Amino acid sequence: MERPEIPFPQLHAFVVLAEELHFGHAAARLGIAQPPLSQQIRRLEDKVGHALFHREPGHVTLTPAGRELLPAARRALTDLANGLAAARAVGSGRAGHLRIGFAASLALTVLPGLLRTFRERFPDVRLDIQEMTTAPQIAALHDKTIDIGLLREPPDDETGLGFATVLTEPFVAVLPSAHVLANQRTIRVGQLADSPFVLLPRAVGPQLYDQITNLCTAAGFTPRVAQHAVEWQTVCALVETGLGVSLAPASIRRIRLKGVAFRGIDPSTARTRVAVAWRETDPNPLVTNLLAAVSQDPPNRR
Repeated sequence: MERPEIPFPQLHAFVVLAEELHFGHAAARLGIAQPPLSQQIRRLEDKVGHALFHREPGHVTLTPAGRELLPAARRALTDLANGLAAARAVGSGRAGHLRIGFAASLALTVLPGLLRTFRERFPDVRLDIQEMTTAPQIAALHDKTIDIGLLREPPDDETGLGFATVLTEPFVAVLPSAHVLANQRTIRVGQLADSPFVLLPRAVGPQLYDQITNLCTAAGFTPRVAQHAVEWQTVCALVETGLGVSLAPASIRRIRLKGVAFRGIDPSTARTRVAVAWRETDPNPLVTNLLAAVSQDPPNRR
């Protein structure tokens, strides 16, 4: 049996009349004349197939069919109002689901403050935070499995993606605390020429890897890589065991290991860039709102 479609204005008129039990009062509350209200109720009764009100001069009462319909009509109107509110919230970027990829080392710098600021402004947004290095973030943005990336040294030219610098930071040397150079406050990169290195694989962050090896090349040597590690925390742990030394972003100093020394380097002008990345054609307003949060409250102001 085909179910008749009932327009929500008719349900609204029915609920208001059921509450007022007076056509004149209900029409005034709805902001319409009494004849259009009567027409709405008649159309609804035609769809139901039964009278919903007993009509008396200056007064109406609900019929059994009307009393049965009233709770369902109220629920339908409430569900519609809630759905409209939710749709408006998502459409304006005040609610919804945002997927963010981030480089693990940024949990030491950018990520906590950025997420705190964003959540304060948009508490109803559900965040899905995924730890991943730079190259997988680029792939995930293209595959649309994340919406925002927070990464180090973005590629120079990546079609379809936008990048904005969040901060820059210098490099430090990462040394075993027993290393002969650990008693110096600042070391020249060339002094590391005879030491084995622990580095991230180039595949997970090509630009950062090249930046580090270029520092070595400029100092007159090619780093001898003894071990690779995907995360900076692991790099530091391997340095602590004496497997080698490393060059790393300065924020890595926040990793507290007793057997590791962090020292400034010469040249001190070399810096690594942290950027936020997004799909340029992404219509998601949550992306726009997060980018605005980065722009209005960048980490270097905290």
